[in-house]
Amino acid sequence: MKISNEQLRSIYFGALRFEETEDGYLQAFQYTESQMDYFRNAFEFWYDRCFATTAKTFEFTTKATKISFDYKFIWKGSEDSVELFVDGMATKIYYVKDMGEAGTLSFELAEGEKNVIIYLPADATVLVRDFEINDVFTPAKKGKKVLWIGDSITQGYGPLRSAQTYVSIANRILNYDIVNQGIGGYIYDKNTMVPMEGYRPDKIIIAMGTNQFWSPTMDAVEEYYKSLKEVYGDTPVLCISPIWRGDRPEEYGMFETFCANVKKIAGQYSNVTVIDGFTLVPHLPEYYLDNLHPNVLGTEHYARNLVAAIEKVKFR
Repeated sequence: MKISNEQLRSIYFGALRFEETEDGYLQAFQYTESQMDYFRNAFEFWYDRCFATTAKTFEFTTKATKISFDYKFIWKGSEDSVELFVDGMATKIYYVKDMGEAGTLSFELAEGEKNVIIYLPADATVLVRDFEINDVFTPAKKGKKVLWIGDSITQGYGPLRSAQTYVSIANRILNYDIVNQGIGGYIYDKNTMVPMEGYRPDKIIIAMGTNQFWSPTMDAVEEYYKSLKEVYGDTPVLCISPIWRGDRPEEYGMFETFCANVKKIAGQYSNVTVIDGFTLVPHLPEYYLDNLHPNVLGTEHYARNLVAAIEKVKFR
């Protein structure tokens, strides 16, 4: 049966809001219009990426054996993937590099009831319509609403697999109802720390800073956490300080100092719990795509160590 875009929204996770195009495609957004207007005027690199289908998924339980939908790309960054997970196991991967600008994706599933997740590309913008499934389905039940904020690592660049970003891996365990506002190149910038009408997260995770460690002051970080407090009050916040990077060894001392200052500033707020990013990914180039962005091995370590840390500090 073909389901309507309204029905599709019930299994479409990771969106703050939706719009339907004139040709019937459903587009999901993780930013408000005002936030996107800011990106458009501030930096084209951010603006392109604020449309991406970052951490967006279709999640449901079904006995269906066939699923398909039409897709259309309107922007591509890196070429990651569309992936099908069944009961926690990857069973089909479509790589963006092998996909046309538009087309139909089909998935075959085994008999019996199963939990299904379809991951959309993390670093591209894809629209979807004409979702078909040959049995009834029940939307996944999610836990706490979590706003996840970060830079390209949080958006998902590095593993070149949408289901293997550190956020995707961690959330298969945590089962948060997330909106991922990770965006390539982003920094501590108070201009997007604004109320989002109709959305109030239960918790917030922030993983930023690696793109601004050479800043002569910590003013931007201080202003960001001040704005965060003004907008979200005592909402529990998890600050992940920047993870190790090995691409600029001549500036590593400056980087370490910056990370220490991020932890100090964030830790001044009683509702903020700080996790040391240096403890999450091994400090070896084998775990990175480019000594900056964790590869698929690095994101696996990042995610699992992060979940363990979250459990330890009782943030979950």
